[in-house]
Amino acid sequence: MKSALLHVSVPFVLCVALVNTSLFDEVQVDLSYDHYAEKRVDYLPGFLAMPFNCLVNLAYIYMGLYWLLWRRGDKETQQARYMREVFAVMAVYYAPVQWTRLAVLRRGPAVLDQWFTLPIFAWVPVWISFIESRPTKWSASRAAALELFSVLTYGLALAHERGFEGALGCHVALAVYKGVRMQWGHGDLRTLRYLLLAVMSCTGFVMLKLLDHWLARHWLFQRLTGHFWSKVCDVLQFHFSFCFLTTLTQRVGLQGKTAAP
Repeated sequence: MKSALLHVSVPFVLCVALVNTSLFDEVQVDLSYDHYAEKRVDYLPGFLAMPFNCLVNLAYIYMGLYWLLWRRGDKETQQARYMREVFAVMAVYYAPVQWTRLAVLRRGPAVLDQWFTLPIFAWVPVWISFIESRPTKWSASRAAALELFSVLTYGLALAHERGFEGALGCHVALAVYKGVRMQWGHGDLRTLRYLLLAVMSCTGFVMLKLLDHWLARHWLFQRLTGHFWSKVCDVLQFHFSFCFLTTLTQRVGLQGKTAAP
């Protein structure tokens, strides 16, 4: 767990430092409560200004800690545990980033909220590559290079006002492609169910956020808004990705042991 914490914390702190410089002053981010359909509650403190959109971040922390502390005994190798723990630490760290963005409405947290999303999605192909290559052939340097490339793709946000959306779309597409290919080669009905639920949750995450204000026209989405439910879908997307990847990690690892002379 110490390695996972270190390897997530160091680049995270560097990104925090960079977003508080003038480097990203031209990036298009929303810095107003008008961007969200949920109404601000003036008598509540800033960290609860939009209660539901703020408190939903506790679900990220709970889910992240659940998978961080999850145990499989002797069935999980040290490398497999590292893959799981890095993903879980990312989930835990993501919660205060989003919460801070809502609480202070400043450029730094808003940029970090976008930026940190990219290496989170990139970890899915990294994990799948680990499963496909088997532990003895897995390259940590290649994984680090992919994560670094993912971080650098946020530079597209500096080149175009929709650069972040383009980068995120590529990350999502790659994660889904790798997941489908992994399912085709090694999955069963159980992992297929996890994959479908993860993809459905990802779709809900994107669509509900985009339709936040339109959905608020209907009473059902005026308190628990589309943005709130998009975050619920995001948590479920994390969870079902964990289910899919941990199940396949165990299955392929056991197959490798069986095939070994």
